[in-house]
Amino acid sequence: MTTDQGPKSDSHPLDTIFYPKSVAVLGVTPTPDTVPNDIFRNILTSGYTGVLYPVAPFKRSIYAVKAYRYVLDIPDEIDQAVIVYPGNVCHKAVQQCGEKGVKSIIMISAGFREVGPEGVKREAAVKEICDQYDMKLIGPNCLGVINTDPTSMLNASFARKMPAAGRIAFLSQSGALCTAVLDYALGKGIGFSKFVSFGNKAGVTDIDLMRYLHKDPKTDVILIYLEELRDGRGLVEAAREITRGPGAKPILLIKSGRTPQGADAAASHTGSLAGEDVIADAVLKEAGIIRVDTIDELFNSAIMMTYQPPPRGRRLAIVTNAGGPGVMATDAAVNMGLEIPRFGEETTNRLKTALPAAANIKNPVDVIGDARADRYSAAIEAVLDDDNVDQALVILTPQSMTDIEAIAECVVTGHERTDKPLACSFMGGRDVQAGIDILQAARIPHYILPEWACGALLDSNTFNEWKDSPEPSLEQLDVNAGTARAIINSAPAGYMSEDQCLGVLGAYGFPVPPYRLCTSGDQAASFAKELNCPAVLRIVSPDIVHKFEVKGVALDLNGPQAVRQAWDEMMGHVARIMPKARIIGAIVRPMIPSGKEVILGAKRDNVFGPIIMFGLGGLFVEVFKDVTFALAPVTAPRAASMVRGVKAYELLTGARGTEAADVQGIEECIRRLGQLVSDHPRITELDINPLLVGSADVGNSVADVRIRLAP
Repeated sequence: MTTDQGPKSDSHPLDTIFYPKSVAVLGVTPTPDTVPNDIFRNILTSGYTGVLYPVAPFKRSIYAVKAYRYVLDIPDEIDQAVIVYPGNVCHKAVQQCGEKGVKSIIMISAGFREVGPEGVKREAAVKEICDQYDMKLIGPNCLGVINTDPTSMLNASFARKMPAAGRIAFLSQSGALCTAVLDYALGKGIGFSKFVSFGNKAGVTDIDLMRYLHKDPKTDVILIYLEELRDGRGLVEAAREITRGPGAKPILLIKSGRTPQGADAAASHTGSLAGEDVIADAVLKEAGIIRVDTIDELFNSAIMMTYQPPPRGRRLAIVTNAGGPGVMATDAAVNMGLEIPRFGEETTNRLKTALPAAANIKNPVDVIGDARADRYSAAIEAVLDDDNVDQALVILTPQSMTDIEAIAECVVTGHERTDKPLACSFMGGRDVQAGIDILQAARIPHYILPEWACGALLDSNTFNEWKDSPEPSLEQLDVNAGTARAIINSAPAGYMSEDQCLGVLGAYGFPVPPYRLCTSGDQAASFAKELNCPAVLRIVSPDIVHKFEVKGVALDLNGPQAVRQAWDEMMGHVARIMPKARIIGAIVRPMIPSGKEVILGAKRDNVFGPIIMFGLGGLFVEVFKDVTFALAPVTAPRAASMVRGVKAYELLTGARGTEAADVQGIEECIRRLGQLVSDHPRITELDINPLLVGSADVGNSVADVRIRLAP
């Protein structure tokens, strides 16, 4: 558990943002209901424990506080400056702050990167000055910073009200959303430890703030709203540190918009599929971040994790006075991944004794519509005492005989007897509000809909399972990186030739069948004779990417004569339809035994770096887009979860009597691919499509591969 002690002075570089001993507001005006005026008034009236200075040129005072023309005129040391000047003059104020020795800046002012090229230049100039003087910068273009810790009580924002103190920290890129969230939280009685609108992230980033809040003794849960991800790898690394191990804290995130992609990303299956927001989903989950879609979901889960003990498992007991909502809650719980367990014999006997014959004593327990507090109390205590139950949900619908407040009190009493998490859904509005107030005062999470409660309980379980799970180690596979590097370095930008691609994969231990690049029909026929098995002929040309479209692939060629004939026909056809194509030759390789088709891919994402994709081939990837993603390099457990994560996974395990595929071999290929693209940053896209998968005794084979290189 965290303690309630505030930080020691200067114990962290960001302390002067949240715990400044002195604050100067630069650009204050005496005009009410303006941002500069509101910010100064908020600091002045919120109970701030430090010393406040207005900087207002040509003004004698602001709210009876002596004003200064410039920050340099203030005779005392200044920890923090809040700047509200117009954007085009902010760099001058920042320069003076540097000369003054100010340690941190909150720049509310807009007119920077968000307005275009000129704003980008202004922002760069401000950042350069801050870096020169080692000043920590929040913003620009932000709402400000709030710290409810009584040792500071800082409201350096233009929010309408100082929020209540709590154990939840909120970080947002959107200032407008912050005002809405504060109003939402006020209506729900939700308090905050820290509240930060970081705007353009020119200085202090969301990652810096996450790491600060991880060590903050006042914060138990971290909430984030992001509109863009600039440093996806950094976010993942920070989140993994925060969400696992001793002192782990949950991170709940709303990410709006799509991950930025390169204009030519759709050149491959991996590139086109990786353009979707599913990458962010996969990577954030891999970092232990719980991604939600709405503000309701964000706070539903936050209050569960803040107010309730961690669950021991996913087994949920439901107590209700209405069968319909109980069944709906059961369906929601099961569909989400929670379990509805059978009660033990002792619990069943207790429920049978305490409830009328018409009641349902199985899970979900229906105490029926005329239930008063005594029935609820008996049912709640019985199910919470059951060793088969990890958590409970209490549902109430108001009937004419329902004593809502008494039932709320019995919920509180029952919860005080256990260390298991409990959620409630008193369904309705005005009629149940008095009971809701009792629950919320006792820190028992209440949800308008039972499904919302199930979602919050699931998120709490997900985090608890994650934080206690061991960090998987990354095993370096035995590869010939030097050979692969030599091939890659010799190739120009763009698509590598097939023989080069196969050489790279072979150096990294992929199951590449024997092959030879031949430059004449005689060479091709001679190698086919050596193979002594049905052969494949594949044209090699830097001008031909899609070989099948130009009849550049011949399959199942039996013997040297068939290979020689196929060579002549292929070269003649390509010469007629693509006379300017540069023909290097053709690959001759054995015909691969039939098997299940899977696709492995890699892409160097603009935000997250190298990303690995896995899916079943054919319709599953083309139509259903049934694929999974992971960051490269890939650990063994992550590779296994990628394979098992596709909806069609059972097709690989021998569904309907078919032969099971070499799943372990697929997982090894995923790991080798992750190591390959991590070792060689010139690889921008790679598709192995398909990898033909046989049984464990037959193994897998690379049937086709494309690799694209950066300059």
